Amino acid sequence: MNPLEGRPVHIAGGGILGLATAHALAKAGARVTLFDASEDRPSASAIAAGMLAPAFEACLDPVSRPHYRLLRDARNLWPEFAGETGIVLDRGGARYRGAGIDAVLAELQAIGADWESREDDVFTAEDWRVDPGQALPALRRTLDRAGVRTVGKRLETPDPDVATVAATGWELLEWAPETLALTAIKGHILTLPGQSSGEAVERSRSGYLCPSSQGLRLGATMEPGRSDLIPDPTVAGALFDRLAPPALWPVRASSTIQVGIRAATADGLPMVGPSARPGIWLAVGARRNGWLLAPLVARMMAAYLAGGDSGFWSQALWPGRFEVSTGE
Repeated sequence: MNPLEGRPVHIAGGGILGLATAHALAKAGARVTLFDASEDRPSASAIAAGMLAPAFEACLDPVSRPHYRLLRDARNLWPEFAGETGIVLDRGGARYRGAGIDAVLAELQAIGADWESREDDVFTAEDWRVDPGQALPALRRTLDRAGVRTVGKRLETPDPDVATVAATGWELLEWAPETLALTAIKGHILTLPGQSSGEAVERSRSGYLCPSSQGLRLGATMEPGRSDLIPDPTVAGALFDRLAPPALWPVRASSTIQVGIRAATADGLPMVGPSARPGIWLAVGARRNGWLLAPLVARMMAAYLAGGDSGFWSQALWPGRFEVSTGE
């Protein structure tokens, strides 16, 4: 007997973690309702480069450095997930250019990543990407075909008789006390329409250049503790100055500025699993790796709700690793 067959499940949040979890649960037979207010406020997943980058994330982001194996395992779930959802998966790799190339090469060696030293860069085939502009609509079409019901508003009060998954990003939820452990991180990203940096993502210690269907994306800032969605032209201008090669300076005026708010925990890993509140489950806090971690989080959530084995990384992502008051 399938424990999820016909079981109602509510998911709060229409970013990549919520959508991927909806897919996994619907595939397992659950009757999924997705509460998605992203039309009023776009999710951080839509304002992202869509990089699936275990190698360079571990090398360039100190918070992600201890988590290379987890990030790599999550990436390895992407071919199956992309095949099921119609998401185009780009395995073109990524390259690092600029200052500190020897240190990056040493770090790739230390974590055991595959790499190739070339004339003016270090290349890794381990880092893939998707285009959110293609991936999000493809995933939503898949959910529609699977019978997932979407409600275009925020879930204010969970139904006590229905399992509810919080996949809401950075916002504090009264009904999910673990969200007290989340910190908001504001991020600016620039898009230069009609521009491209080539086939591979280009990384540096200043940020990244990433081709997309909207144009070349330059990103991204990390501004902890800020949750406003107001673009700051000064911050965006500094980002352009750091990243844009001279050939792009003439098209600076055509760049668009977007802001997304990421949710982060103290250790940089999401909370995935049961809340202290009965009937509530968590899939929040992926920081800058929401796209990368989505298939792993979704698979774990489906296993939890089915009463099965949530997998090797369940302890690392256990929500109870942070002490928060339940208010009871």
